[in-house]
Amino acid sequence: MNAIRSPMAEAVARSVLPGTYVASAGVKDGERDPFVDVILAEEGLSLGDRKPQKYEDLADGFFDLIVTLSPEAHHAAMSATEADATAVEFWPMPDPSAVTGSRGQILDAYRDLFRRIKARLDEFSRR
Repeated sequence: MNAIRSPMAEAVARSVLPGTYVASAGVKDGERDPFVDVILAEEGLSLGDRKPQKYEDLADGFFDLIVTLSPEAHHAAMSATEADATAVEFWPMPDPSAVTGSRGQILDAYRDLFRRIKARLDEFSRR
């Protein structure tokens, strides 16, 4: 829904890969998740006034690489790019919105997601 994983990855990618065009999009409509803003602020990052968007809403449909973070997004990206030369990589990431418990436990799940995304992007930047 372009509310948690992908926007978080977009913010991290912009910090790890400066000068690289980065855009995140979802398979379905969604609402911005306030926990993402909390975690990004802890890391000195921000989404600004960015709103969730679907893949079809992106102004530019030509990409060298699409990174998907959920199985549903991966299948959609594979279908959308089957006629072109866009590379698609699947980096499976947990959905922290599935975690229940205290606010602290939920935030810990979002922090874990942030760490996983950051580690993958750091590895990617070294390739």
